[in-house]
Amino acid sequence: MIGETAEQSALVVGGGPAGLAAALALAQVGLPVTLAAGPHRPGGHGRDRRTAALFAGSVELLRNLGIWGALQDHCAALTAIRLIDDSGRLLRAPEVTFAAREVGLEAFGYNVPNDRLLDALMARLPVTPGLTFIETAGARSVRIGHGRVRATLAEGAEVAASFAVAADGRNSITRDAAGITVTTWSYPQAAIVTWFSHQRPHGGVSTEFHRPVGPFTTVPMPGLCSSLVWVEEPSEAGRLMALSETDFRREIERRLGGLLGTVGEVGPRALFPLSGLTPDVFARNRVALVGEAGHVIPPIGAQGLNLGLRDAATLADCVRDVLASGGDPGGSQAMDRYSALRAPDVNGRITAVDILNRALISPYLPVHLLRGLGLHVLNSFGALRRILVQEGVQPASYVPRLMQPGGLGGQQAAGAVSPA
Repeated sequence: MIGETAEQSALVVGGGPAGLAAALALAQVGLPVTLAAGPHRPGGHGRDRRTAALFAGSVELLRNLGIWGALQDHCAALTAIRLIDDSGRLLRAPEVTFAAREVGLEAFGYNVPNDRLLDALMARLPVTPGLTFIETAGARSVRIGHGRVRATLAEGAEVAASFAVAADGRNSITRDAAGITVTTWSYPQAAIVTWFSHQRPHGGVSTEFHRPVGPFTTVPMPGLCSSLVWVEEPSEAGRLMALSETDFRREIERRLGGLLGTVGEVGPRALFPLSGLTPDVFARNRVALVGEAGHVIPPIGAQGLNLGLRDAATLADCVRDVLASGGDPGGSQAMDRYSALRAPDVNGRITAVDILNRALISPYLPVHLLRGLGLHVLNSFGALRRILVQEGVQPASYVPRLMQPGGLGGQQAAGAVSPA
């Protein structure tokens, strides 16, 4: 059995960006790591150029993991976020722009191509000491007992470790093995995700059109291109997905109202029903949750992958501190601390996005009035706007070491909570 003789080690099950980042982060704090994940073929940079907007802390994590250099030339800086009321209602909220310079940043973060992010993370695996990668079609079963976690892979091999990182998605069998229950819900919405080229420069500004059925959001890409997250009712989303590229392009232009000029090439479209998921705890019985195994959130406010990367960095902090004291990285001390640190961040953001989304699609006038009043207040009071912007980019309560400049080197003493 692989890993059976290792006294202290981690098994990461799943190979999305959050799982890969967790494996690299845990290896960086000195823990032997086995990553069991599916294959990723590098270099698949075709027309499918979907992206993830990563905030400053996530970019710092990638820098500290040694992969930002391979990404930065393919990313676009996000210098401002603009909210436009496109509800068509009698009482419209003011247009509000949040600028990175308001909180002392050159950019909130960068819009990163998904395929290049995976390429960079995968390329780092073979040069990371203490990290073993097992290519697999997935874990068939996970068992916990006698201070170990044991996983049987689809190909028949068995892997054992002190604890497991569940990075195997919203239907995680690793999470189920730990007895962690989840609450799930759905929204009467679906999101179309794609990219498009356009005539006018975006200027590094991400724009959210707030519509009665949900947001229509453009996010800067390098050059005269933007990614698009377009939320609609499921029936309308299905109609849009069935359109020809020419007709779909016209629909984008109509909804943009000339903001980016003529729309050119449009990339492949993907459709995602909107839903949510949150667990009762974020770690239990030698299993810690990262990424969509621990939270599913609508694509509003670019929180999803940023949360997953904060999962990885926070788990590395907790394991590092326990190792420094000679403790068990899979024991209750590390697992309970990880859960306690992730709960307020994840649950607070899920609640905020849920309230924002439901306020947008609510049929009730008082809800619209409150939403409009809130945007008026934000537009008028710079100090309040700055607080909200700072919290949206990075939680003020806890910033993991790997999300700070310098990473693990030159940081404060182990166990200390890092200020924003």
